[in-house]
Amino acid sequence: MSAESTPGPDIPGGTGTDGTRGRATGRRRRPRKRHKGLVIAAWTAAGVVVLGGTGAGYLYFKLNGNLKSVDIDQALGTDRPDKADNGSENILVLGSDTRAGGNRKLGGGTDDGSARSDTAMIVHLYKGHKKATVVSVPRDTLIDRPACTDTEGKEYPAARGVMFNSAYSTGGAACAVKTVESITHLRMDHYLEVDFAGFQKLVDDLGGVEITTTKAIDDPDSHLKLEAGTHRLDGEQALGLVRTRHGVGDGSDLGRIQLQQAFLKALVHRINDIGVFSHPKKLLDLAETATRTVTTDSDLGSVNRLASFANGLKGISPSHLHMVTMPVAYDPADPNRVLLQEKKADRIWKALAEDKPIPRSATEGNATGEAKGVVSSS
Repeated sequence: MSAESTPGPDIPGGTGTDGTRGRATGRRRRPRKRHKGLVIAAWTAAGVVVLGGTGAGYLYFKLNGNLKSVDIDQALGTDRPDKADNGSENILVLGSDTRAGGNRKLGGGTDDGSARSDTAMIVHLYKGHKKATVVSVPRDTLIDRPACTDTEGKEYPAARGVMFNSAYSTGGAACAVKTVESITHLRMDHYLEVDFAGFQKLVDDLGGVEITTTKAIDDPDSHLKLEAGTHRLDGEQALGLVRTRHGVGDGSDLGRIQLQQAFLKALVHRINDIGVFSHPKKLLDLAETATRTVTTDSDLGSVNRLASFANGLKGISPSHLHMVTMPVAYDPADPNRVLLQEKKADRIWKALAEDKPIPRSATEGNATGEAKGVVSSS
């Protein structure tokens, strides 16, 4: 069973197991209890900052003052993949598991001053920005992290066989971008990050998001308990859903990714259904939340730039938003880790570099998490 939506013969994204190391046999160990928060809201947050005709000076400066940005380009220098010349763009969307501030109560766990990229998504916008692919990168993937420099100028040596999400905890946004570019050989044109509290508030500002579950979900770690059926999730429940892993599928992070992908589609449906861009009051409420929630690269670090970028995303409907998972297989040496399937992943990166649909052959036969279909848009 594939983790991906399959809208046509070729889809933008995929997974596979063509490596020599297969899935471990026997019963999977229960993943460690970590109250990891996920923030998939950055993609949507970018889409709700458009000010429309309400651009009063006070509102502009208020929202502009909310934004936080980091200078990724300066930290990474010139040793990077070339920018695409076909009109497409790539955005790295991260959610960190920091417990600082209001996130401690929402995310659980201890505020030890560190954070990891709890969620990573590569969003590829095709030429014309009428369709997009989201490639989820499993946080438990073992990778070789390149040497990198953070935005404060501190240098970090390369490391072999480390978890993907350690890149962010090592050197922040710049090291996360450097690592993604080293894996994909794709230029990340922009960076977006958002937190627990912002995700919850965003869903509440939208009046909740409706989803349908085909099975009951009961995860004591994420504090989510839902019967099978249709539900209008408030922000707290939505946060619980996108953090759930033990209550569905095989209990892995891959199953949680499948829930995240399903919820993201439901979120886009909700935004389209309520006509956010034609309701100034609703739009401004969402813009206030989004600008307080999002950290961007410096190129998007103003309301004007972020609004212009977001305005270009309005034409992407749920049917033109395709979600896949980076090809991985369970590590036979440790079933709580996954291994990148490089040959199949390379087919994904090549297709995105050429702004083309991803061949189905790149999406079949991979570890999935076994939670596909548990959640869908209502």
